[in-house]
Amino acid sequence: MSRSEFCCDCNVIHQEVVDKVLKKMPKDDTFLHLASLFKLIGDSTRCRILFALDQEEMCVCDLANVLNMTKSSVSHQLAVLRKSGVVRCRRSGKEVYYMLDDEHIERLFEIGLEHMNHKGR
Repeated sequence: MSRSEFCCDCNVIHQEVVDKVLKKMPKDDTFLHLASLFKLIGDSTRCRILFALDQEEMCVCDLANVLNMTKSSVSHQLAVLRKSGVVRCRRSGKEVYYMLDDEHIERLFEIGLEHMNHKGR
């Protein structure tokens, strides 16, 4: 298909549709935060961490072993994810366990992964 097949050739404004969408349109800050979230989880290393944490809560040592990374590298990525509210942690004695922050993050990650598997990637 050529580019022109994807473009509208008319100058008609469907005001009802425009008004309906504008009424539901979130504030610009919402889109800035959403874009930041997608940028944050758009890193393949962080995606691997999210996958592991979607399976089980894990400590840094276990994550480093699963991901074949240094504890320092994993800790750095976890700090970024924790600061942004994507993961949280709990202390058990000397150990700190990480998990996805809530069911929204779980669903967001799982839906993205499902979409990639559906597309055969």
